[in-house]
Amino acid sequence: MEISEMRAVMEAIIYVADDPVKKEHFRDIFPDENAEAVEQALKEMVDEFNQRQGGMQIREVAGGWRMTTRPEHHEYIRSYLKTRPGSKLSLAALETLAVIAYKQPVTQAEIQAIRGKKSNSSTLQTLLEKKLVSIQGRKQVVGRPILYGTSRDFLIHFGLNSLADLPTLEEFAQLAEEQV
Repeated sequence: MEISEMRAVMEAIIYVADDPVKKEHFRDIFPDENAEAVEQALKEMVDEFNQRQGGMQIREVAGGWRMTTRPEHHEYIRSYLKTRPGSKLSLAALETLAVIAYKQPVTQAEIQAIRGKKSNSSTLQTLLEKKLVSIQGRKQVVGRPILYGTSRDFLIHFGLNSLADLPTLEEFAQLAEEQV
């Protein structure tokens, strides 16, 4: 198969996919092509697509590729759809989510100790319902408390490829200095 045809197929698949499309899926779709050719076609397709200044871009999110609108157009899109920004998380939920993201897997008691406040179970329940957090198992200590961690939906929602993309504490300090 010619590389231009492979790139067109990849773009179409990313467009129709509900979830980010992983490289392995493309290798399965093109079994007669070697892995290097598939990866090269994917890289070229993403680069070419993103170089045009259209309203869409292809981003690597949650270990796969997804077509998204460009962030600079979000307010116009919301206006067109006549929707308000999605339901916001409370400060407690955001703090809890941050603790889970950086310290996972973590128990509710550990979250409370880090936040310095008592987290009620409704905050965790909200994060579970929004599928931003998932239960990772139980800690092997007395009482076997539940361990929480971020979900794949967390990565997708925040546009992260992996948890390594989260800003470091030093980057947070630098952002805070810039805001002041």
